[in-house]
Amino acid sequence: MNGPRRYFASDNNATVSAEVMAALEEANVGHATGYGDDPWTERAARVFKRHFGDQAETQIVFNGTGANIVALSAIMRPYEAVLCSAQAHLHVDECGALERASGSKVMVLPDIDGKVSAEDLRPYRVWHGDVHRSQPRVLSITNATEYATVYTPGEIRALAGECREQGLALHVDGARLCNAAAALGLPLRALTTDCGVDVVSFGGTKNGLMQGEAIVWLTGRPAHADFTRKQAAQLGSKMRFSAAQLIALLDGDLWLRNARRANAMAALLRDRLAGAPGVHITRPVEANGVFARIPKIAAEALKERFHFYVWDPAVTEVRWMCSHDTTEDDVAEFADAVRAEAAKGN
Repeated sequence: MNGPRRYFASDNNATVSAEVMAALEEANVGHATGYGDDPWTERAARVFKRHFGDQAETQIVFNGTGANIVALSAIMRPYEAVLCSAQAHLHVDECGALERASGSKVMVLPDIDGKVSAEDLRPYRVWHGDVHRSQPRVLSITNATEYATVYTPGEIRALAGECREQGLALHVDGARLCNAAAALGLPLRALTTDCGVDVVSFGGTKNGLMQGEAIVWLTGRPAHADFTRKQAAQLGSKMRFSAAQLIALLDGDLWLRNARRANAMAALLRDRLAGAPGVHITRPVEANGVFARIPKIAAEALKERFHFYVWDPAVTEVRWMCSHDTTEDDVAEFADAVRAEAAKGN
């Protein structure tokens, strides 16, 4: 393989798309008013409306954790709670950021391959009005999930219906929403606006951006949301550079091409490892991640050459993520190495 090796640890490790770099260069001419009062941020808002509907209101932020903090803090009061999967990034990988920033509680639901169902929500109906319990206020789902599985529109509508019954807002952590939409062959609004979602943390960094995410309000932005963003240190002064990246991603089909490529490489990796001795694919491969159990000795040997994460050390379940810049040669080299090492340890 020519050039620096591409690994399978995370789509955060990938390169920046050439189109995004070009957009940054184009934006880097002359001066522009800071804090979002610029033509790029205005244009980005219009682009988001095309994807999510005319009612969509957008706030650009720096990163996914910041998007979740601002979106959820703007909805909840300190005595309220957000419900999410036990695997949710919000719960597992954000170091209690929301709880510190808002004072609100994160409560976990059981899940299957990272997905929760309307049935999982129903026991919380009796919590409402009980002064001894944190009051459920928001359901947060991740699409695509932490296990690279994908919620369908029907599943999201069912969740939205239960949320309406309980007076909950429905939030989508869309760090990989593009991958989910690409996997189902649907527009972004088909997994959000059209299903009754209230607010989305939209991700770009995992799909070819240098940095930059957005909060997309679909059923009305709280009046104090701008103050929440500022207090959470998520109001960028040179916002035009984040906006320019989001425009490059969404104004054409870059978001879809990048997501399709990452998804296709994950499917190829799964297929290359099908039937390999010592390799057991543990989750459905629906987006851009492959989860597998392999012998511990194989995982240790492979990690000396390739960077990836052991998801569950107790059973040596590993996570292999593909990116927009993953190539067929990358997959072939890695799959051959996995087969060889797994066969030794089997």
